[in-house]
Amino acid sequence: MKPIKTIAALEEIYGEANPRSLTKVVTQMTPLYREWIEACRFVVISTVGPEGTDGSPRGDDGSVVTIADDKTLLMPDWFGNNRVDTLRNVVRDERVSLMFMIPSSTNVVRVNGTGIVTDDAEVLKRFEKKGKLPRSVLAITITEMYFQCAKALMRSKLWSDEQSDQKVPTAGAFVKERDAMFDADGYDAGYPEYAKSRMW
Repeated sequence: MKPIKTIAALEEIYGEANPRSLTKVVTQMTPLYREWIEACRFVVISTVGPEGTDGSPRGDDGSVVTIADDKTLLMPDWFGNNRVDTLRNVVRDERVSLMFMIPSSTNVVRVNGTGIVTDDAEVLKRFEKKGKLPRSVLAITITEMYFQCAKALMRSKLWSDEQSDQKVPTAGAFVKERDAMFDADGYDAGYPEYAKSRMW
């Protein structure tokens, strides 16, 4: 297929941006963005490193990040699979993007900025939960923040229950596809109990 290789060619197709899509951008926390982010329990974080790009979901039972000040967000790194792709990337390339989503809302809040990974004891203590501490915290400095128009979530009906019974591959099935001897059904059945003690 024929690639578009210049910005000029791209702009010839799309024309100019809607002015409001540019003027809506803020460079630090505002009262309404604070309200949104404090209510948000789920975010997708995107980073880049020498091996390429990475996008990773993060979630919590309360706000997924803590607002340290009008320019800084703190995200604890709770237990996972220890691939630490996001953290490896940030250590080598500070660029970070976040996409905050709230079930039932068709708007999305986006943050672009830079990050550092810290294991500072005082910072970790801020996130103590059920006697556990994260092993590190990602501190994100906001460069720009804005809401994304609702069309993508409206088109996909992301929060509708129309497809709640849709059959999709399970985690166990994905592993079994690579290892025919893997007990996919046992893994899927046992995972909720396994995960209970490893959420934080």
